[in-house]
Amino acid sequence: MIGVRAHGDAIAFDVLVQPRASRARIGPSHDGRLKIAVCAPPVDGEANAAVIALIADRLGVARGAVEVIAGATGRRKTLAVRGVARAAIEELAR
Repeated sequence: MIGVRAHGDAIAFDVLVQPRASRARIGPSHDGRLKIAVCAPPVDGEANAAVIALIADRLGVARGAVEVIAGATGRRKTLAVRGVARAAIEELAR
């Protein structure tokens, strides 16, 4: 189970990013964080952009609604998503 919480007008949750994966995918959860694998390398913000694009696509929101609010340079990040219900975030982990 991942930790989902309110963050202003958004929903925040913690992720563990695996850059340079063979394919992009979401899940399973690991130590309370949602694991996200992306094909992009961890250089010049490419992995962050790939994470944002993948989460936005899966939740059906604009990329601008997804933001990295902590951990921008590490594998452990906190994301905030505006315009979605808490249940939609929790569904990603299943």
